[in-house]
Amino acid sequence: MAVSRILIVCSGNICRSPMAEAVLSAMDGGLVVDSAGTGGWHEGERMDSRALDALATRGYDGSAHRARQVAPRWLAQRDLVLAADRGHLRALQRLATNVPGAAPIRLLGEFAGSNSGLEAPGVLDVPDPYYAGRDEFATCLDLIERCCDGLINAPIMNKRS
Repeated sequence: MAVSRILIVCSGNICRSPMAEAVLSAMDGGLVVDSAGTGGWHEGERMDSRALDALATRGYDGSAHRARQVAPRWLAQRDLVLAADRGHLRALQRLATNVPGAAPIRLLGEFAGSNSGLEAPGVLDVPDPYYAGRDEFATCLDLIERCCDGLINAPIMNKRS
């Protein structure tokens, strides 16, 4: 099956997942990419200003983003669901048990590659920069860019026509 519709999920959908959405969309315009949070605390809000600034510094646009909470039915309307960390992965896997035809759910960090300088590939969490400073948003974006580049070049994506 070709992967063309991807959902990226973090906690509140104002930092990691919308940054990854902006990056992945810019790297591969042929993909339909959106994002959501496991919680609805920030529904309707713009992306965190530090995330917007980090994106803008590198030429990405996140200005249209509005936070939303993941709806179970979306899991069957995507080809791939990416979780920002293992907590999100578990939450999404629980949610998917009641969704016939749910897409595969994987960690975004699985695609960072062995040159990430972080944990071993396949068990990477993308750290939440929300309670940190602006520098941590840039560091988070570094990892997100590596993950998105790795995803685009992963065998799962090469099956697209």
